[in-house]
Order: sequence, then structure tokens, then C-alpha cells
Amino acid sequence: MLDVLIRGGVVVDGSGAPRRTADVGVRDGRVVAIGEIDEEARETIDARGKVVCPGFVDVHTHYDAQVFWDGTLSPSSYHGVTTVMAGNCGFSIAPLSPEAGPYLMRMLARVEGMPLESLEAGVPWDWKSFADYLGKLDGRLAINAGFMAGHSAIRRVVMGERAVGQEASDEDLAEMKRLLAESLEQGALGFSSTISVTHNDADGNPVPSRHASRDEIVELAGVCSGHEGTTIEFLPGVGEFSEEQKQLMTDISLAANRPVNWNVLAASTRAAADAQLSASDHARERGGEVVALTVPQSMTIRLNLRSGFVLDALNGWDELFKLDLETRMQVLRDPEQRQRLNDLAHSPDSPMRGLARWERMTIHEAFSPETKPYEGRVVGEIAEELGKTPFDALLDIALADRLDTSFTPPAVGEDEETWRLRAELWRDDRTVIGASDAGAHLDLIDTFAQTTQVLGQGVRSRDLLSLEEAVQQLTQVPAELYGLRDRGVLKEGWIADIVVFDPERVATGATYTRFDLPAGAGRLYAEAEGVEHVIVNGVRIIRDGEHTGELPGTVLRSGRDTYSVTVPGGSAG
Repeated sequence: MLDVLIRGGVVVDGSGAPRRTADVGVRDGRVVAIGEIDEEARETIDARGKVVCPGFVDVHTHYDAQVFWDGTLSPSSYHGVTTVMAGNCGFSIAPLSPEAGPYLMRMLARVEGMPLESLEAGVPWDWKSFADYLGKLDGRLAINAGFMAGHSAIRRVVMGERAVGQEASDEDLAEMKRLLAESLEQGALGFSSTISVTHNDADGNPVPSRHASRDEIVELAGVCSGHEGTTIEFLPGVGEFSEEQKQLMTDISLAANRPVNWNVLAASTRAAADAQLSASDHARERGGEVVALTVPQSMTIRLNLRSGFVLDALNGWDELFKLDLETRMQVLRDPEQRQRLNDLAHSPDSPMRGLARWERMTIHEAFSPETKPYEGRVVGEIAEELGKTPFDALLDIALADRLDTSFTPPAVGEDEETWRLRAELWRDDRTVIGASDAGAHLDLIDTFAQTTQVLGQGVRSRDLLSLEEAVQQLTQVPAELYGLRDRGVLKEGWIADIVVFDPERVATGATYTRFDLPAGAGRLYAEAEGVEHVIVNGVRIIRDGEHTGELPGTVLRSGRDTYSVTVPGGSAG
């Protein structure tokens, strides 16, 4: 007898093959038949008129903390995601030490936008090794989850407070390599790091990995070459890449003998995309492999002067966010300091200077009777009404709210030309769809529902690519990049991670704030529309859009659940 029979659906198997109408039979966690099936089943799903496809794979999340208070890993599971990768950007929370824990917790709150009160109340922080951390997650997840070993965590555990501000000694590097090797042996899926100027810790200083030498990054990446089923994720910076950045990613790939997945490529212009994708061409010419993580939608970014995330990448503004709240407010009240900060933001040396178009910002949310009337209004119009410069008007509103005011730059990328470019990037073999950042930036961005964005916008609404292409880009392509064993294609004998969705309704619902985090904190959230059933390892976790209470997810471990994806010029381990 089958465990599950999915009857009469339109099978899109993830390989890019044409769709076909067929039944799908599942037993003991695997797909055992696809075609006309007469066998009885304990559960039968009527999928007539619905699409049946492999579960979606999201290679870039930050669910490292959320796993402790939300085993469903929402909203991802509701949007058809059955496998996630976390521990990205160097920001894992394993390995750990008692001394490193408080620092890493505060760093995550700042750089990844996780409420500090939720991290304090919802995470035990009582493990040491990577094995200890993974062991705490076994049996408590609805979907499959794998975790990278993060550079900043490893550096802080080994070097303590010296991890910020100092290069590693030979002894430090040797110990970091040993600790990384141990983590990989215990199941970490690879090594992640960042040198991006947008990544600063709770004190406003660059995160530990940004203090690493080039040699340190390459040598640590090289540890992966000796461990089966591992990979590399890296943030090289923002904007067009220099030859030095391209060569660094190439050297990382060759040392690790693995592809390097870099974050993030957003659709803006064809010329800008080609300039960044040239990093892949540079690597391939030298025997390496560099793959861009491309965000599949436009983003509404909510900024504020309290956390300072993204704004601290403006030239010279990092010092502002090292100040405590009261001192920072004093600085922002000073006319001379305002002029200095505005000049710095617009300096040619500021890589994010395009962000400093204050007059184009919209007040997204305000928090006092004095400022509430400004919600939804453009700063330039407010400034004209008040007889102030746009920068002064924005700062005055923020100060009235004790810097809690959130404001947004203009939405970009909703035009047809940009959507066509996105589709071109999805198809490019130098990219993988991702950058959901699910589990992070909980008050900042709404990219967590990328799967229903691709299917709803890219396929159903805009007809930019076929259903077969879209499913393949969300399943087989990321699964093969990360070497997932028996996942990513709906195939007899392979693991039964399956989604059933309505192609006429699939979409991302409206984004809203949901207050369901530990300590009552809120997060941006969006429901999935049209995703009716989700099966993980042969067990239904979503039935008619609702969680069943089942927790069949596998905590993925390198080597056991993944195989090595190597590169032509890589060194042997």
C-alpha cells in the first residue's frame, strides 16, 4: 500500500521536461511510481487541474535562530519550500563558545535584523560544537535544513575580542582551519564569509570576517576541498567588481575545489548585470566556478536611523551608528553635523550614494502623534510644505520618533523591461535564484516569498518563462549547485519532497506585520496563495494551505545528504 497517492495532477518534474498528466505514488519517504497507478493508499490527494512538482530549494536563508521557536520555518514552508540552506554570509551560530554567544547574538540583531529580545528569549545558546547545534534540531523541523559554518562565528570563537580589528596570527589561522574542518566533519554544508561594507556588528564595527586577510579567506575556503558534500557562499561587496574581487572569488573556488555562490545580483540594467556576471567568466577561464545569487523580484526596503542597516554603508556613516542612541540623536540635531553627514553621503567615495536621494524617500511608518500625519507621504513634498531641506525634514521626523521612523526609497524594477531582464538572469547558467534572506531583516525586506513571486509574477501574470523552466530554476538548479542527494527532481526512487499548487491562483499575498516572535516581537510576513499541499520526505506538512503538525524534515549533513560539486581547476583535498 502507498503512503500517499497524488491523483491526476499535471506533473512538472523539475528537469525541464514537458509537463504531463500522471499520478504520483509515495511510499517510505520516496517516490515509487509516476504514471497510471491502481495501488491503494493511506492518503489520496486529488490534484486534477493542479501542478505537482518537486519541493522548492532556497539556498540563501538565515533561519539559524528561528529553528528553535518555529519548526515550520514559516513562511517558507507555506510557499512550497521543502529545503533551505542557512548559516550564510559568515553568520552561523555554530560553532559557539560562552564568550562568543553574546557577541554573535547582538551581531545578528544588528546585521540580520532579528529582534534582540526574540534571540534572547527564543534561543538557548547552550551548544559548543557544530554537532551539538545540529543535534538540537533533529526531529523538530517540518522541512529539510542545512547549515553553513560561518567565518565570523569561527573567527570570534578562536580569536575572542581580537576578531574585530586584528588580522589573525599563524596560530589563529591554524586553529580556525581546525575548527572549520571539525564543523564540516560534523555536518556543516560548507564555508560562508563576507567582506561587504554593509555588514557591521552591534557596535557599528565591521563584522569579524571583514578583518580577515585575503589569504585567511582563501585558506579557510580550501578546507572544504577535503570534505565531501561541501560548498562555498561569499559576499564580495557591492557594485561592479574589480579585477581583484573577481580573482579573489576565483582563488576561493580553486582552493575549495567548489563553486562559489556570491550574493547578490539584482536586476537593474543589462550592462550592470553583465559587469557582475563577468566574475563567472573570469573564474571559468581559470578553471573555477562562480555563480551569482539573483533576487527574483523588486524589493521594498524599509530603513531607519535606529538600526542603521544599509545606511551605515554610506561613506563615513558607520561612525554614526557606533554611537549610543542619545549621543546619535544629539549629533543628528547639530546643523554642522547634518551638513557633514549629507556631504559624506553624496561623496563620490560613497558606494551607496544613490540611496541618499532624501527627497524621494517615503515615510513608511511613524510612531508619534506629531509624525503620524506624514505616513505615506514623500519627504520632498513634506520638506517643501515645512520650508526645510529634504534631509532636515527627514531627520526632524526621525528625531521626533526617537529614530524609529521607517522610510523607503522609491520602488524600482516593476517596469516590464526590468522584469524581462530578471527572466534572462534566471535562465543564465551563471546564476541561481535566491536571496530570500528568509528569517532575517524582519522589519526591512519582503523577499522571503520568492517562490510564489517567480510562479505568480514570472509565469502566471507576466508569462516571462514557461512553467517547466520556472520549476526547474526553483528545484533542480539549486539542488545540483549544492549537491543535494536525490532531491530537486520528481523521479522514481528519489526522495518525496513535493508541492501541489494551483497554477491559476499561485501568488504572494499582501505583506503585513505579524507579531508572533518570542517576546512578542513582530516581523514582515505574507501568505502563500494557491499552494495547497506540501510533502516533505513523504509526509504531508501542508494540507489545504494549513500546517498539519508533522515535523518530518531532515537536518542535512554534508556527505550524508550531499555530494561534492567540483570545478575543473580545483585542487584535490
